[in-house]
Amino acid sequence: MTAAGESAAAAPLLLDVQALGKNFGGVAAVSELSMSVRTGSVAGVMGPNGAGKTTLVNLITGLLPSDSGAIRFAGAEIQRSPAHDIAARGIARTYQNVRLFSGMTVLEQVMAGCYVRRGASLWASFLGLPKARAARKAVEQHAFELLERVQLGRQAHLLAETLSYGEQRRVEIARALGTGPRLLLLDEPTAGMNVQESNEIGSLVHSLRDGGLTVLMVEHNVRLVKEFCDHVTVMNFGRLLAHGTPADCIAHPDVQAAYFGNTADADRIRALR
Repeated sequence: MTAAGESAAAAPLLLDVQALGKNFGGVAAVSELSMSVRTGSVAGVMGPNGAGKTTLVNLITGLLPSDSGAIRFAGAEIQRSPAHDIAARGIARTYQNVRLFSGMTVLEQVMAGCYVRRGASLWASFLGLPKARAARKAVEQHAFELLERVQLGRQAHLLAETLSYGEQRRVEIARALGTGPRLLLLDEPTAGMNVQESNEIGSLVHSLRDGGLTVLMVEHNVRLVKEFCDHVTVMNFGRLLAHGTPADCIAHPDVQAAYFGNTADADRIRALR
């Protein structure tokens, strides 16, 4: 564990999930799941396809209501709060698939996220009042600073759809940062990326953590999790399978069986490591 990870291990809980449950018909997508994320850490959520990882993210962010259990963020229960209230409290997210607005520049995409905390009223914006113009200028400047933070400042005025897949992922992260979150949830941020692109996302996540942000990352890339996460929660069939350091979780026989179906598959386990 890195020095930053060791420091985070002693930090207070920011997110605390207890006995969380969500059923779809007769299928338990998440069942009696408990996990926590400490302030200033990079936490990972792993699991094979169908483990319930994205459902967990949707429950935390209020896109789905939970059937049972509790979700506490900064000490307050949020499991019954609407998604916009949870976002306002300081939780932002990205999605498995790139979700950018068609026909908008990179800068405009990020500005859209910044307007969650806009300082001018809708009417002031509509009428073009001085306060609204000043607020827009401030939002534009902040959005550009966020693009610089994710190394996309030079692409600010390009149409977002002309960027590479990896760059579009960075735009989504910058847009999420525009909401001013305390906790950033990344749902498979490196899906479809090569090794270099994945490492760049991992380095970006570390820079965000070092800047004071807490990150929860759902990821299939086990190498990335092992290298960049401070601690990991492993799910299978909606239940908690393992929790601890990446190395300990990857070495866990039940985790290896869940991923490979056979713990004796030595070649694939070596490739994982």
